[in-house]
Amino acid sequence: MELAVIGAGVSGLGAAVSLADTDVDVTVYERRASVGGRAATRRREDCVYDVGANYLTSGDEQVNSLVRALGEDDLVDADGPVWTFDSAGNVAPGESDDDHKWTYRNGLSELGERLAERAAASVHTETEVERVAPDGDGWEVAHDGGRERFDAALLTPPAPVTAEILAGGAAATDALAEAAASVPYRPVLTAILHYPFEIERPYYALVNDDKDHELGWLARESAKPGHVPAGESVLVAQMAPDWSAAHLDDGAVASGTVDDVADTVATLLDDKRLADPDWTDCVGWEHALADDTADPMTVAHAASEGLFVAGDWTVGGKSRLHTALRGGLDVGAAIADYR
Repeated sequence: MELAVIGAGVSGLGAAVSLADTDVDVTVYERRASVGGRAATRRREDCVYDVGANYLTSGDEQVNSLVRALGEDDLVDADGPVWTFDSAGNVAPGESDDDHKWTYRNGLSELGERLAERAAASVHTETEVERVAPDGDGWEVAHDGGRERFDAALLTPPAPVTAEILAGGAAATDALAEAAASVPYRPVLTAILHYPFEIERPYYALVNDDKDHELGWLARESAKPGHVPAGESVLVAQMAPDWSAAHLDDGAVASGTVDDVADTVATLLDDKRLADPDWTDCVGWEHALADDTADPMTVAHAASEGLFVAGDWTVGGKSRLHTALRGGLDVGAAIADYR
């Protein structure tokens, strides 16, 4: 059986890993130059910082087993709890949480790299899939390098992107495309702020618990072993969806936006020095958070015809890296049973 997987995020790679010891021949297409999706890391001046998902939690035993099987060398825990703050900027201790907050010394992108290696699949990066359409009793995948036929296909991009890939194919794809297009998404703008001094706090990160602040999440990257040199600090600020939507223009970030983020962080932490970072970085995630799930009956009907989907818009609950990975493992098991 030949399977096409569109998207090399952790859902797609998780599915490929679960099929590694079967007779399914897996080909993965990824439009970016690297794998891992929102398990994304950047590096600058000896600093390592995670710009998408900030860590992988250990709330799922199947995910735990896989992560450990991928190798525990350089697997590290973010040091410290997650506290909360409200719309008025009041900071308070959060609930106790014994789960791991995993990343790697080289950043969370290493998770995608290890999954791709374990998957034993053929992975094609910098290859954008334009259309998936029925082809006899299989599926044709059209990408910017040509067209190929497969017995089954798995699409893992965000729902709006999946809808575009499927639209206009045929009745077999139109229903799933419509279901995917109906899923609303919220954007997140992530700003990286570097300082040539240490920022000591009794927590690893802060999360806005009343969802009524311009800032949604603020983390100290120095709490992750190996990420930030001694005597320096990197803050990862993820802005609230409404604020992010107002400051993202077709994925671009307006001039001065990161300055506004730094001002917001300085106010929240009551430290004027933080309004003037010595360097910054920024990533705009247009499809960061799914607010709903696609109709499960439509998803199940498509799967019965060999057309599968995976991602946060198919599993429900909060958009978390471990749920995306678990969802990929589960759909991989379903594909193994499909004939």
